[in-house]
Amino acid sequence: MLRLKNISKKLGKFALSGINIEIPEGEYFVLLGRSGSGKTQLLELIAGLSVPDAGEIWINGHDVTRKKIQDRSVGLVFQDYAIFPNMTVFGNIAYPLHSGKMKKDEIIRKVNRIAEEMNISNILDRFTQNLSGGELQRVALARTLVNSPRLLLLDEPMASIDASLKDDIKRTLRHLNRNGLTIIHVTHDYREAVSLAGKVGVIHNGHIIQEGPPEKVFSNPINKFVARYAGIRNFFRVKFFRKEANWKALCDGNLVFSISGNSFPEEGLLILKSDDIKLMDSEPMSGIDNCFRGIVREINPSEYGMEITIDAGEIFYVDLPVCDFKSLQIRESSNIWITFPKEAVIALPGSG
Repeated sequence: MLRLKNISKKLGKFALSGINIEIPEGEYFVLLGRSGSGKTQLLELIAGLSVPDAGEIWINGHDVTRKKIQDRSVGLVFQDYAIFPNMTVFGNIAYPLHSGKMKKDEIIRKVNRIAEEMNISNILDRFTQNLSGGELQRVALARTLVNSPRLLLLDEPMASIDASLKDDIKRTLRHLNRNGLTIIHVTHDYREAVSLAGKVGVIHNGHIIQEGPPEKVFSNPINKFVARYAGIRNFFRVKFFRKEANWKALCDGNLVFSISGNSFPEEGLLILKSDDIKLMDSEPMSGIDNCFRGIVREINPSEYGMEITIDAGEIFYVDLPVCDFKSLQIRESSNIWITFPKEAVIALPGSG
């Protein structure tokens, strides 16, 4: 469906460089990155709003690198919606159809059909100044989809929508994708990527640094940057060494971790998910991997329950369900035991 071949584009001091992506028809691809990472610039290149300095853009087997947006069968929804305030909802949706000199009855039919699909038939006669963020998003989607593009490009589609309305928009996007529409969705929100993407690409400083199904990318992050997107907060610089038949990792704080694997470089970074750490209020039996005593430094509510900050020579962040927190009766400054299996530790070469 979409193929980007070695795309590069210089924009002032910033540059997209060596971008290679293949997205099959019917895929929901989320491009995840911080502000200034190059994700919107890449979307504009795909849409045809700008031209790459080098590389090729192929859509449906055709080289469209230098073609205009109207010749690409692509629909683009801007972050700010770009809705015309002096038009009704009907006028906004119908606007792209007028340029094709379509007959009036055909325009009415197409607008009514897409308005019903977007669940906005009841507001077609309203002007847009007083619409909610969710309604504006649906109008923008309807205006883009009325021409039946094969590829839908979304630039931060939920950035201006109240949290209570996001689930409705997600359901709409999933429905469009299930009906065969290929979607490329740009966002900085990890949770959007996880809840929508069939495939995710993480972009940083103009480069795609990791790509794949979201469960694989975020369970096996390639570096610290990707791990932070997955909500991982436990990072440890270590030196790797072998003790008899087992690999170990020595932290700066002199803790020694047991890790799984066959070979490691001299130094690297360990990553540990907060929900892979178990807490105990008494010393566990001997022979358990990665068992350390620590002191509870902070207790804070989190979206998962409670986040416990523990000093065990290194700082550990632990996510704990509320029921487990209550049963352990954890208090700040109290002693606690932490343990985690060696298979839970992700080892990366270098500094991450």
